[in-house]
Amino acid sequence: MSSCPRCEKPAKLSTDNIYRPFCSEKCKLIDFGDWANEDNKISRPIQSEDFYED
Repeated sequence: MSSCPRCEKPAKLSTDNIYRPFCSEKCKLIDFGDWANEDNKISRPIQSEDFYED
């Protein structure tokens, strides 16, 4: 079991949880709203090197 990235409550990562990685629809919608309002941003353009592990 993992923790919800929004509220830190336990959240199942299995396919049983349709809101994964979040614990609930509420946390998923709050996170979506943060992206829609541009409160969350990607800090720089993605480079092809970002897809490779060191």
